[in-house]
Amino acid sequence: MTSMAHPRERALPASQSDRGLLDVRDVHTKHADFVWRSLQRLGVPRADLEDALQEVFVVVHRQIHAFDGNAKITSWLFAICLRIASNWRRLARFRYEAPLCDAPEAVDTHASPLEQLERSRAKQTLVQLLDCLEPERRAIVVMFEIEGASCEEIAEVMGIAVGTVHSRLHRARTELREALLRKRSRESERRLA
Repeated sequence: MTSMAHPRERALPASQSDRGLLDVRDVHTKHADFVWRSLQRLGVPRADLEDALQEVFVVVHRQIHAFDGNAKITSWLFAICLRIASNWRRLARFRYEAPLCDAPEAVDTHASPLEQLERSRAKQTLVQLLDCLEPERRAIVVMFEIEGASCEEIAEVMGIAVGTVHSRLHRARTELREALLRKRSRESERRLA
């Protein structure tokens, strides 16, 4: 994540903090990178990540009193990210701004230029393929394959049955494979033309 100055969130009143409730600043400090990555993996455009991150922590500030600790804090945060990213993607068709350029990615100084290029292309392909999925399936793939969440955790975050997680994950993998095959086929046809 690029180092950016994010607005400071107000902490809960001392009386609530004394009772063992979470502090928004602590949650932000410990989990802002996780939230940033989650929003990015859920399809929020790079130019909108900072705004979406702030929106997540506004929700955290409003809802922190409702977090009961029965789930992991990251599961709760991911559920918020999922809603914010879904809203962002749905409203994206009404936005007409286009970023002038993307921020440069971190460079692995131990990788050769060819390895860096291959990694960059693979990442770009993954983002394109994930963009083909509907938001709920994309979220399941991101949580399971990238964040390493269990199907039970995903079911809890999304409020669905574990069996539904399994079937959506299976369907999403199938869609990803099919999309990758179509992409490779188009690339092969272009090379032959």
